[in-house]
Amino acid sequence: MDKQEVLKEYRKTEDRILLSQVLDKIEIAEKRNQIQYTDFLDMYQVALVKKFLNKNQLQNYILYGGFEDAERKIAIFYSDNYDKEIVEKDYQKMLKVIRVQLGKDEIGKYTHRNYLGGIIKLGMKREKVGDIIVVKEGEKVPLDGIIIEGNAMLDTSALTGESELLNATIGSEVLSGSINKSGLIEVKVTSVYKNSTVSRILSLVETATERKTKTETVVSKYAPVYTLSVLIVAILVGALLPLITNLTYTESIYKALTIIVVSCPCAVAISVPLAYFSGIGASSKEGILIKGSNYLDSIKNIKKVVFDKTGTITTGEFYVSKINIYDKKYTKDKVLELCAKGESLSNHPIAASIIKEYGKEVSTEDIKEHREYQGKGITYNYKDQNIKIGNSKFCNQKETKNIYLMINDNLVAELEIKDKIKESAKETIKILKDMNIETYMFTGDNKEKAIEIAKKVGIKNVFYEMLPNDKYQKLEELINTKKEKELVSFVGDGINDAPVLALSDIGISMGSLGSDSAIEASDVVIMNDNLSKIITAIKISQKTNKIIKENLIFAITIKLLVLILTILGLSTMWEAVFADVGVTVLCILNTLRLLKNNQL
Repeated sequence: MDKQEVLKEYRKTEDRILLSQVLDKIEIAEKRNQIQYTDFLDMYQVALVKKFLNKNQLQNYILYGGFEDAERKIAIFYSDNYDKEIVEKDYQKMLKVIRVQLGKDEIGKYTHRNYLGGIIKLGMKREKVGDIIVVKEGEKVPLDGIIIEGNAMLDTSALTGESELLNATIGSEVLSGSINKSGLIEVKVTSVYKNSTVSRILSLVETATERKTKTETVVSKYAPVYTLSVLIVAILVGALLPLITNLTYTESIYKALTIIVVSCPCAVAISVPLAYFSGIGASSKEGILIKGSNYLDSIKNIKKVVFDKTGTITTGEFYVSKINIYDKKYTKDKVLELCAKGESLSNHPIAASIIKEYGKEVSTEDIKEHREYQGKGITYNYKDQNIKIGNSKFCNQKETKNIYLMINDNLVAELEIKDKIKESAKETIKILKDMNIETYMFTGDNKEKAIEIAKKVGIKNVFYEMLPNDKYQKLEELINTKKEKELVSFVGDGINDAPVLALSDIGISMGSLGSDSAIEASDVVIMNDNLSKIITAIKISQKTNKIIKENLIFAITIKLLVLILTILGLSTMWEAVFADVGVTVLCILNTLRLLKNNQL
């Protein structure tokens, strides 16, 4: 039964999680011939599970709560080797029922939760730790746990930033949020959701959001001052002119009203928000999603940019960078052919990179006794030759990150596999440096690999082997030591980047390959993952700010001129209205220049 297909019609996340757990328990019961059971379910959950089981024609289950009218029940699952009546009798012996006699005035006042709370206070612990979860290939690990059955290659890059897959076997600890790339595993839960790795990361995101510096737009800074100034001038003109000149109160009040009309902030009220709107629109045309005018206004002040490595500076995809041939009887094409033959029956990402490098159709008809060792390598027989392809440990070579080809226990070739650097990374970092913006790199990868990548793209400030909390603390340090009005930006894509994306002054995430939590925590999303768009966003922010200042200076200058003329008696209400409308139109036209790409 395809779990994802079956659960597709259920929209509520909690319903999908519950039914997914039910399917896991059914699979374990059938596979291992063991009785499985859920936690106590409420009335809604009982009805949901019953309807789901009946719909999918799953018969080997019992809903039991200790007595017939029990409000909460457990779902018990068993294989065909068990008799339903015997299973039910066994659980009748196991479950102890506490009956509480209520008075007439107490009926409906208390629920099972009231009594459960009292029982827990006596020292009983009620945990969901110990549940067994089945994680198939392509699925995410929902909770932290230990593998009790099977082995798999796990992608933990979203959590740790480490690009290489983790070989997980029986006894290995697995983190929630990891993706199973190959194999089937059974995981015994060791931590409830609130204590899981993903939950702790999301908690850091919430904390970071609360501590994040609030940015202001130009309008929010100057609007209160402008409005107050206009009102004070109008009141002074209306009240004081008759006292110091020959003007009547009627004439002075007319001048005061003219001043108010001239000072009407239409040009500012329309052109400034329109400038931010146009700036965000121009960004969208470039594939940059900016989540608010305050962030658009602030991007120009970025002076430090911190990059994640995997999925940000690199693509997260492997490629064959170099082939060292030790047996001269074999050519590069022959080495790739032999490697591709073996790897074609594997779904490992490194296997995919080798097949891609080979670039031809792979024939497997002449392969015999093919065997894959999870996380180690592959062996097979080809034309009376024993072929071995795998890592240094598997092939008894000095410890490296490379892949080795051995034929009849003789070393033939060595393939260097590397994480591909994005084409835009090096140029983007160079331009940032030219703009006097410092660049940093935070990664969970080892020292050797981190320094190698950083050197290739031109980043000097490198921090490696970092967990999410390490990144958080280091970024906090950078923020605390920055100069006034300078902003620190973080660029990332994974779940592990979400806390630092939220903490940074301007968080920038990758929209194509980025995780949902990273995109949610960021302020700017680059939809096509092109790092050069960071430069584009800064230029758009600078251009938007420039146009806003032009509009403000122009509007205020014209209005001040008309105001002076009004006070001197050289302008009328009609001229004031015309001047206000004309300034507004000119400011709008100036603002629309933002939508022209050649102006950026």
